[in-house]
Amino acid sequence: MTRPTPWRSPLRLGRYPDWSQQPSTWQAAKPRLIADAYERAAARPTGNWYVLGASRHLPPGRTWGRTVVGEEIVAWRTPDGHVVAGPGACPHLGAPLCQSPAVGEELICHWHGLRLGPEGGPGWSPLPAHDDGVLVWVRLPVPGSESGWPKPAVPARPSPSAAIEAVTTLIGRCEPEDVIANRLDPWHGAWFHPYAFAHLTVLEEPGPENGDRFLVQVSYRLSTRAAVPVLAEFTAPGPRTIVMRILEGEGTGSVVETHATPLTTPSATSPRTAVVEAVIATSHRTGFAAARAAAPLLRPLMRRAAARLWRDDLAYAERRWYLRSRGRFPGKA
Repeated sequence: MTRPTPWRSPLRLGRYPDWSQQPSTWQAAKPRLIADAYERAAARPTGNWYVLGASRHLPPGRTWGRTVVGEEIVAWRTPDGHVVAGPGACPHLGAPLCQSPAVGEELICHWHGLRLGPEGGPGWSPLPAHDDGVLVWVRLPVPGSESGWPKPAVPARPSPSAAIEAVTTLIGRCEPEDVIANRLDPWHGAWFHPYAFAHLTVLEEPGPENGDRFLVQVSYRLSTRAAVPVLAEFTAPGPRTIVMRILEGEGTGSVVETHATPLTTPSATSPRTAVVEAVIATSHRTGFAAARAAAPLLRPLMRRAAARLWRDDLAYAERRWYLRSRGRFPGKA
């Protein structure tokens, strides 16, 4: 059993260089290294599972819709907590089922009253869905003869009884590749997000010899002179997921999962991607139990911090896609 860590301030005071005076990182951020890391991630299987959104945002009796790879999807939760998902257009005359109510186990089309349930309905069959307690997933049909996995590959997380989770969703005009490539470029951190990071050093780069991970020493900024240093690793277990895990420092064991769900088809001229980021925070400090009790107050703050970073990073991802779509992206050199 892990013993609670006695209280000791995680803050480190120091004179951090002004933004323009910090060491440049452009030579370390090798375009080929980033491209190779993404190509290896893109080759990893996913079982054709896609993240829809936060488990907490789908209570019983509510319907919820999202377009995934150009396909309308509707989801709802039955009274016993089971998630049902399937095509989002009514098979009768095409009504948007995400606007229809869920009554008991069934969704009732608000145009003509067609009832659809966990076992399906006339002209309508459910899709495999999975709720991992933090995120809701849906499995789409896999092209060709390959079969989808029974469940998605969910990254290892802290125990729910010892963690606080918060999920943030933003949408950008780019492809999942651009979202993942953004996180495979940690060198931009202190330059592009100076309000968040006082210092960032990449200690290890991806490669077969180290499990294809980034090892990063980073200091989260709290003020001009105060920061919280941690050692973190970044891995890309698939073409649409980045996982950051804190290995040492404040919040050891905490995990940030970033999932890129394509809303449009791969051939779309104006692609859109949903970034669904789950922060699962934990701590061995004795006071963390009190923090967990205040989780409803902390979640909005956690979502706000994640959204601020991703508004910047989506600008990066959108710019990357803009240049790629015009054959002007220099990053493959």
